[in-house]
Amino acid sequence: MSITRHLAVIDRLCSEDFPAEPGRSDVGTTGPGYHIAELQTSADFWDDDGTEREETEDQYEADRDALSERLAERWGPPVVFSLWSVSSRHLEGEGIPEPWGPLSSHVPDMHLWRADGRWIALGVSQWDKELPFQLVALITAIAPP
Repeated sequence: MSITRHLAVIDRLCSEDFPAEPGRSDVGTTGPGYHIAELQTSADFWDDDGTEREETEDQYEADRDALSERLAERWGPPVVFSLWSVSSRHLEGEGIPEPWGPLSSHVPDMHLWRADGRWIALGVSQWDKELPFQLVALITAIAPP
């Protein structure tokens, strides 16, 4: 993990305007009111007995925590925000705004800050047990639900 590189991406996205339409960016996805950066991506786990997956998950959480410590130097300690109830409400059909609804389906919780009129969050994503982990950063003007 390159904390310096990740911080540079977060800083850049904090200062960029949000697009009018959703789409891909050079670091992830973007849309009206949000940027999601895929900071780091692991390998797939198709033939894994679970050991490598667990070690990788631990490493990605440690990387998130290390980056979170650096961001805490700027904005204070994060709020750890569980997306479990957001995911449940989203699956039940409640109109959870993007990016929170879709994000809640693969990120269980996020370290969250409010700075300069935007929400900044870090999380570890995994869409399914065979798929890679990702360290993701969210920069959004849309308040958490």
